[in-house]
Amino acid sequence: MTRDGAESVERALNILRAFSETRREMSLTEISQSTGLYKSTVLRLTASLEACGFLQRGEDKLYRLGPELWRLGAIYRRGLDLGEFIRPVLRRLVDTTQESVSFYVRDGDERICLYRQNSPRAVRHHLEEGERLPLDRGAAGRVLRAYTAPKWPLGAQIREDGFYISLGERDADVAAASVPVIDNAGRLRGALSVSGLRSRFDTKAQHLAIEAMKMEAARLADHLPASD
Repeated sequence: MTRDGAESVERALNILRAFSETRREMSLTEISQSTGLYKSTVLRLTASLEACGFLQRGEDKLYRLGPELWRLGAIYRRGLDLGEFIRPVLRRLVDTTQESVSFYVRDGDERICLYRQNSPRAVRHHLEEGERLPLDRGAAGRVLRAYTAPKWPLGAQIREDGFYISLGERDADVAAASVPVIDNAGRLRGALSVSGLRSRFDTKAQHLAIEAMKMEAARLADHLPASD
């Protein structure tokens, strides 16, 4: 590509960058003022961007972002590895609780342990990523069920509380607490769970785990990419 060609690409990208949440539509003059480009240059570049679907020009002569950007954005979102957001959260929760921490998602009538950070303690609840567990037993399973099956009788109380604690439901020696992870669009993305030996998961430990998970879930809501 020649230097002139590269400059044209940069100028076209600057036109797209001129749009924002508070500036969703602009006239030719406004784009020129925002980018510092001559109107003749803006007219030429916007015609190319419009032809490729990156811009749309309405009957009111105002330019708006086009559907091609939505398509590329959807590809970008699907390509993001949620692990880059989830794994730091799991590590912080392990540091806080000293217990094992997991992130589960629902898959049909089961839940999958998508991400896991095991406790540093010698005696701990151990689980591998990718394992499938039931929805009807265990804290994370019940949380996922409560938020995906609105008519489930026990779901209303779990949704009102915003958490669930299980004591020996799936394994007599294991206790766990779980909270939902809900993004800013109101969609359930999964469930965080802290699990450990029932003998040391007393009221104080339960409260610590729930408060820490709720704080991390709220933080995740601001960072998780939108789901389709």
